[in-house]
Amino acid sequence: MPLTNVQIQPGFNKQVTETGAEGQWTNGDFVRFRYGLPEKIGGWTEILNKTLVGAARDQFIWADLDGRRYAAIGTNKLLVIYYEGAFYDITPLGTSLTSCTFDTTNTSLTVTVNKSAHALEPGDLFTFTSVTPPVGAGYVASDFETNTFQVVTVPDSDTFTITMAAAAQTTVSASGAATVNPYVKPGSLGFTYGFGFGTGLWGGGQQVFGTLNGALLDDNNGTGGTGTSITLASTTGFPSSGTIKVGAEFISYTGISTNDLTGITRGAAGTRSAHANGAGVEIFTGWGDASLSQTLTIDPASWSLDNFGEKLIATVKNGESFEWNPINSNSSALTTRATVISNAPTASVMSLVSDRDRHLLMLGTETTIGTPGTQDKMFIRFSDQENISDYTPTSVNTAGTFRLDSGTKIVGAAKGKDYTLVLTDNSAYVIQFVGPPFTFSIRQVGSNCGAIGQHSIKYVNGAVYWMGESGGFFVYDGTVKALPCLVEDFVFTNKGDNLGVNYLNGESVFVGLNHLYEEITWFYPKSGADFVDRCVTFNYQEGSWTTGSLARTTWVDANLYEVPYATEFNSTGTPTFPIIQGVTNSNGATTYYAHETGNNQVDAEGNKTAIPAFIESGDFNLGDGEVFMSMRRFVPDFKLITGNAEVTINLRNYSSNASTSSPLGPFTVTSSTDKVDTRARGRAASVKIANTSTDQNWRYGTFRADIQPDGMR
Repeated sequence: MPLTNVQIQPGFNKQVTETGAEGQWTNGDFVRFRYGLPEKIGGWTEILNKTLVGAARDQFIWADLDGRRYAAIGTNKLLVIYYEGAFYDITPLGTSLTSCTFDTTNTSLTVTVNKSAHALEPGDLFTFTSVTPPVGAGYVASDFETNTFQVVTVPDSDTFTITMAAAAQTTVSASGAATVNPYVKPGSLGFTYGFGFGTGLWGGGQQVFGTLNGALLDDNNGTGGTGTSITLASTTGFPSSGTIKVGAEFISYTGISTNDLTGITRGAAGTRSAHANGAGVEIFTGWGDASLSQTLTIDPASWSLDNFGEKLIATVKNGESFEWNPINSNSSALTTRATVISNAPTASVMSLVSDRDRHLLMLGTETTIGTPGTQDKMFIRFSDQENISDYTPTSVNTAGTFRLDSGTKIVGAAKGKDYTLVLTDNSAYVIQFVGPPFTFSIRQVGSNCGAIGQHSIKYVNGAVYWMGESGGFFVYDGTVKALPCLVEDFVFTNKGDNLGVNYLNGESVFVGLNHLYEEITWFYPKSGADFVDRCVTFNYQEGSWTTGSLARTTWVDANLYEVPYATEFNSTGTPTFPIIQGVTNSNGATTYYAHETGNNQVDAEGNKTAIPAFIESGDFNLGDGEVFMSMRRFVPDFKLITGNAEVTINLRNYSSNASTSSPLGPFTVTSSTDKVDTRARGRAASVKIANTSTDQNWRYGTFRADIQPDGMR
């Protein structure tokens, strides 16, 4: 019998049913389209065998005048430089704490640091300098000064504890001296709920926040009937101390350690009972207390990174702006920390350099410089031309200010060819340099088109693309318009089994450009996820869409480096850079990758793991499904195949039926396979192409099969 060509259009269509998607691809992972054909994406290689503490929130690559290439990465914990195969910690330091003393306990690794009103919190990073070790404890100054430390616990406002590499040899109190240099704090790992008076019920109330991880017995102890702490599935959003309600029991606590509520008092209001693992935990807010509100959220930490000539400009979201200059001498620069930009605002949503005219723009910044309390998230301030340390408008400079009026906050911005597109949570504005006396012009170009997150916006080939604040994708190419998308419901809708984007954690969304394949990819967390775990890709040349599970928190296109560089966050990973005394995996760890390298996932030691790529079509049939069909064989058509590919013919009789693989499948196909016998029968069929092992690669063409009408039996 003659072969039938089943024509399948490029891109995914997830807006219709499997039956309605005849002639279209509906699902896949780790695949892309080139020239209308689906193929497995390129592999990635771990750049070096060190992982960064925290989750990366921005990445920027630039070069100095001598052509030396640098990559800056900002996590929720630190700011680092990647240069020629190594990381360098350039995290700015805050105000030093002088005249700190130590308490030690014989044979214990825990050391208490004494400093009145230190304002540090568990998880904060810092360094020691000018150390006089505690007398008789067996420590030397280098034990404190060599590495970075993490605050482990904060017993009170005047003390905090650290973990040493070796145990103390005696017990001392308030001995020695040191200066503590806290790291600047970019912010939290994920979004948290806000606090405030008037957000709760009059007279007190409750709000469900989490669940128990382990049962509570009817006794005075914690999880499992032992200890003085209660373990939760997550403590995200919990205040540092307070009262929880489990069932009818009120339990007070005095601190938090990872996912443990510590210093508990059972039956705080006279009621005590047993509670099963997984029981709901509520925050109890009493009359007159500041309460938690799910309508008030605090965004996770973020950075905006850019260059002013050779200088790196780094702004902590809603915080200060810093500069780092690599030109002094390369070796000394790499061991020099970023410093505050003189006279710059101290609280801004983000910053960027207007390249054409060389002004530094501070977006969502202070109306009074140096007063964080005056931060207006719709206010823009820009420096004098060629001077990033002058922001006060005068008759002899080009510094200035203006305020946007449509929206409640500036979310992000992207630099176009001769303009900057600024997006609020509602609208779009174009800012253009016009010269004195106004310096910049500003005009609103769109409404009801706000961006979901600071890093969800990307300029490419004369247009700016972004993910919408409440759903959908948009493009500005002279006018703002919605971008047609055949996977929109999958990405944005939370109904039934479908888990669309986590809107509350929209600030974690990161968009990356891969010009090698003309792709824009948004990496996002699905509903209920705390961290990025999905992606959606738009091929702007061919207009096709794909979805997948590649999870990257930052991405930089191939430019100075030959391939894209990206970061991945592991929430349970233990960081190895910088070396931190007392660090735990509660911070998570970030891995740095070079992409489009080979066909596999490759770690720093060269170990390979397969990339499980697959693509699956919608149903096809004969006579609109009125008759059964018999598929006797198919002829493989691969433009490229390395190693093996796995072809599965899935069958179903009715749209409501789950599809099942044909009896002889799945079928292994190689470059030398001429035909495959199938014995497949059904009212409708679909095809799936996949690979399961390392060193496999493929690019699929047209599905051709011997298909004939058949009876039901």
